Amino acid sequence: MDLEPEVYCTPITAKLSALLARDTLKIAGKKGHIIPYYNEEIQEFERKVRAKEYNDAFMTNGYSVCLHDAGHIPGSSMVHIGKDKQTLFYTGDINTIKTELQKGADTEFPDSDILLIESTYYARNHTPRDILEERFIESISETIDGGGRAIIPAFSIGRTQEIMLILKKHGLRAYVDGMGVDVFNLIKRSPQYVNDIKKLENAFTSANIVKPEDREAIINEPSIIVTSAGMLNGGPALYYIDEIYDDPKSKIHLTGYQAEDTNGRRALESGYIENGKRTVRLNCRLELYDFSAHCGDEQLKDVVKTFCDRGTETVIAVHGDDTDGFAKWIKEEIGVQSFAPANKEMISI
Repeated sequence: MDLEPEVYCTPITAKLSALLARDTLKIAGKKGHIIPYYNEEIQEFERKVRAKEYNDAFMTNGYSVCLHDAGHIPGSSMVHIGKDKQTLFYTGDINTIKTELQKGADTEFPDSDILLIESTYYARNHTPRDILEERFIESISETIDGGGRAIIPAFSIGRTQEIMLILKKHGLRAYVDGMGVDVFNLIKRSPQYVNDIKKLENAFTSANIVKPEDREAIINEPSIIVTSAGMLNGGPALYYIDEIYDDPKSKIHLTGYQAEDTNGRRALESGYIENGKRTVRLNCRLELYDFSAHCGDEQLKDVVKTFCDRGTETVIAVHGDDTDGFAKWIKEEIGVQSFAPANKEMISI
């Protein structure tokens, strides 16, 4: 019996997955961690993955399946599954708002009996994008005008490219360092997955792409540096922070969620980070800008209402700090059956 899973995703998701898998191996090797898999297994994944474009319906194991644009990062997918006249729609990470990089999720949703939806920002709305951008650009300009260095840690997939577009839009030239450049090189070969590939190419070609040997020179003068990693747990960001941590004129501009037990969360809560074997107190300034790639509360509720208005009878809330609260809101406000399952809990519908 063949127990190997069938793997379906968009073509760019396959490429980005392999890139991240190889990066994980590299980091594990450098830090002496247990190797989770080998390069041969990544190559096997690349050979066996079955790439599908959005809206390209297919059959697998008796199920009809179709991927839809989730608007989260390039290539991210929502999944519509059907069998025996029952259908399920799974959002995964979803963002219905247009950004500089992404068009936003495809909201021409198909009818579905069951909706499985993320809940990351239930009960929390994001700062409107135009206001957030204005604050972000003002802060960076203030840092540079004051003779400081603006370090912008960003996730390599999606966030680095978004930040580069925003900086270009406001006439700020930046250095860009880390895996975000490799991701850009993959995206430009798959232009259909972003909002405007020409703008993205212009943002990178007019920037200064940093080689490791250049880092020492650029950090010694006022500069804007977009770099991985977004939560400060590795990457070139730690090199740059080691150079500016004691400079009150310089600033770290965090650009996304900082998970528990990460350097970014530690910096926000205590003003300290771990850099190698050293604990470092940050005397530079530190700010957080929530350039989230997830729906806020208002958008999540709109998605649920849209599905339920079209006949969805069951909603399952997952992936959030308050899935119980979201499921309760759905039941009380919309009047449909809702669940917030715990890990390993089974639901029969």
